[in-house]
Amino acid sequence: MSAAIAAHDFGEVFRLARSEAGISYSKIAAECAIKPERVGALARGLGSVTTFEKIAHIADALRIPGASLGLAPREWENPDTPRSELPLPAHATATHKDGEKVRRREFIKATATTSLAVGIPDLTRPVTGRRVGEEFPQRLRERTARLRRLDDVLGGGDTYRVYLGEYQATKAVLRDCTYTEKTGKALLSVLAEQAQQAGWAAFDGGRHHDATSLYEDSHTAAVDAEDTALAGNALAFLAYQAMNGDQAAGIQIAARSCATAGRHAASGVRALLQERLAWAYAVAGLPAETERALSAAESALDEINGAPQPDWVTWVDRNELQIMSGRCWTELRRPLRAVPLLESALARYADTHARDKSLYLSWLADSYLTAGEVEQSAGAVSRALDLSTGVASVRPRQRLAPVLARLSLHRQLPEVADVLEKARA
Repeated sequence: MSAAIAAHDFGEVFRLARSEAGISYSKIAAECAIKPERVGALARGLGSVTTFEKIAHIADALRIPGASLGLAPREWENPDTPRSELPLPAHATATHKDGEKVRRREFIKATATTSLAVGIPDLTRPVTGRRVGEEFPQRLRERTARLRRLDDVLGGGDTYRVYLGEYQATKAVLRDCTYTEKTGKALLSVLAEQAQQAGWAAFDGGRHHDATSLYEDSHTAAVDAEDTALAGNALAFLAYQAMNGDQAAGIQIAARSCATAGRHAASGVRALLQERLAWAYAVAGLPAETERALSAAESALDEINGAPQPDWVTWVDRNELQIMSGRCWTELRRPLRAVPLLESALARYADTHARDKSLYLSWLADSYLTAGEVEQSAGAVSRALDLSTGVASVRPRQRLAPVLARLSLHRQLPEVADVLEKARA
């Protein structure tokens, strides 16, 4: 049960609650405000719970301690304490020059009743006029790395304001505090990283204008910090945005991102930027250039050999490259190359990463359809719909829309009719 809770595998939590404690699914459904059939589906491994509000509701209904789920302590964990007197996490307070403790900000403002806070390094924000020591940027970077893990289980609709708040708080430190030139550059580097994190969440949540603005701010901060790796990554994000309109400009920006980071960048950084360049080429329909960029990404991964990498690229590994390769060959309408890559990679991909897995299944479904495997395509879409239910991201549904449109031409098949009905539900 502890392992299931830590993994946010609520289907397993519900299953164990029934088998070990005799709690019926109907009772669980009533307490957690979830439809009984949804509880049963989750217990069978179909779909996942990823929205912050629902996770918090389940925690309270089943009396799961906040720390077990990465939440702040729940109010019921200390029922004698009035809500107004509940302690804020250490990083949410700061000491005024007169010694008075003041509220700096809520860690998460997505809901009015709960906040994510456990497991993040304590950090007291400096107050206006305070001098920032050389150790502060590193503490801030460690905090940013821990917050990044929220993206594994929550969509941008849930994390955007968290990440934006971190970015804005660091901007305030740069504006209001004093520090050495070296510390100032380190703070600018962290600011660039936080802007990218907030921009990604904005993009994932459908806030494309905000995403572009944050990526541009990130590039400016990274250049000022003389952090070429982050400057290159900011350009790669901007290239991704541009590909929706001007493909030639997108390719140009993606190529510039690789050149900006340079050949001396960390291997993981070079792999990531080459992946994104490959994607730009694939969307533009350029197979030879796509293959060349994917090969460069693979060569960069070969060079890692345990060397330390920036935290923001640690998720780039062989499996990720395989998924990106499958996505690229799907875009290029090469299903014989795409399908084996995506099937193999997805078999190793946990359902707890619901948003990403549903997205990758959409590309698999697309390639199945291109190959004429209509029933298999419908099955992949059905699985993607189950996983994306409740995810605070606009992207899974956006990606599935054109696949569903193509599938609708085969609505006479029972498997297709079923998945079209599920999509309408």
